[in-house]
Amino acid sequence: MSMIPIVVVLLLLISTRGKARVLLDNDFEYTALKCRAHSASIMDFGGVGDGITLNTKAFQAAISNLSQFESDGGSMLFVPAGKWLTGSFNLTNHFTLYLHRDAHLLASQDINEWPVIDPLPSYGRGRDAAGGRHISLIFGTNLTDVIITGNNGTIDGQGDLWWQKFHKGQLKHTRPYLIELMHSENIQISNLTLVNSPSWNIHPVYSSNILVQGITINAPLDSPNTDGINPDSCTNTRIEDCHIACGDDCVAVKSGWDEYGISFGMPTKHLLIRRLTCTSPTSAVIAIGSEMSGGIEDVRAESILAINSESGVRIKTAAGRGGYVRDIYVRGMTMRTMKWAFWMTGNYGSHPDDKFDPNALPAVRNINYRDVVAEGVEMAARLEGIAGDPFTEICLSNVTIGMAAKPKKVQWTCTDVGGVSSEVTPKPCEQLPEGEGTANGGVRECQFPVDRLPIENIVVQTCTYSNSTASRTHV
Repeated sequence: MSMIPIVVVLLLLISTRGKARVLLDNDFEYTALKCRAHSASIMDFGGVGDGITLNTKAFQAAISNLSQFESDGGSMLFVPAGKWLTGSFNLTNHFTLYLHRDAHLLASQDINEWPVIDPLPSYGRGRDAAGGRHISLIFGTNLTDVIITGNNGTIDGQGDLWWQKFHKGQLKHTRPYLIELMHSENIQISNLTLVNSPSWNIHPVYSSNILVQGITINAPLDSPNTDGINPDSCTNTRIEDCHIACGDDCVAVKSGWDEYGISFGMPTKHLLIRRLTCTSPTSAVIAIGSEMSGGIEDVRAESILAINSESGVRIKTAAGRGGYVRDIYVRGMTMRTMKWAFWMTGNYGSHPDDKFDPNALPAVRNINYRDVVAEGVEMAARLEGIAGDPFTEICLSNVTIGMAAKPKKVQWTCTDVGGVSSEVTPKPCEQLPEGEGTANGGVRECQFPVDRLPIENIVVQTCTYSNSTASRTHV
């Protein structure tokens, strides 16, 4: 029996072992709501990750090409290590955008790369200027099953250009966001770092079944309107395990602005926020409003850490907003170095135009905070409802607030509000009297729902990307 074939095979295995290891290194596993049958790299479409070459057309071509697989198991576009300069591009159905851990998506500084689109119908105009708004860096509308994820790859909005235009009053249209998905469902945005957004970072709007998980957001703490995550007229959303440091609210819950939001009539509801860490010295950890004219209800927040922020969970509204804020539940919140622990504002008076109805009053009720610990706080609470339209059914229980070295002389200011408290230090205002304890002498806890939201039952699965398969998929 000849040994030559065996020797040749062994030599081939030895000689290709290093190359095989390289191929294996290019393969990886990741977690997602859906795995994809087809994949490609941005380099297959002429992408160049040198930080200089503009890749807008490469991204547009890649996604257009991969859209052919919408009904054939879906597709994934892989962005490898590099600096990928690009303008705005639109996503497609049954699609995953994946960023390598050393991939940096750089937003173009050429304003021509940011087309102007119509204002949101529930707002009636742009937030920065009347009329349209610049499209977001990563955008999609009327989509199903969209995933934007990675191994902590970075999306850099290079926002200083836009911030300067904002401060100098040079904006003709509203600044773009980093990620916006409209009229879409079954969305996952996870395991990414977002930095220096021109304005808001993540904005799902008119959408449902949304998972935002493992996101890090950083922007200069004085950058204008760099909100972290803003669910807007959305249903069934889960935000968890995120770390945000920005120049505005870390999470802002919205549903339209004055008469436009009232007319559009799409609330935000069934929202879960948990394991959030926030730093925002001039804004809230979680803001409810101020654009809440379509209604906001059933918001659940737990295991929240606030560091050097203006306020914890802030409710912002005004006469003219209409709509409602109800069934808000917060528990397990820790706050360190705060201006206010609790803040509710009924006089947040910005309006889109002079056509709002001043008699359209918001209904604010059933607001619950429990198991809250704070330290280094200047003022315990500033609770201001609306004359003739008080905020009612406010509940605080098991709350301990440690004051700053130089606290305000008055710790609680309460006007046009009503509710109850239990085991709260320092003692609340008279509008929140001590409630009765339990039958066995314990603390009467504020509400927190025991049922699970549907979005809590959604789990991710392990998927595999193969470099060799990607090259075969591209056509």
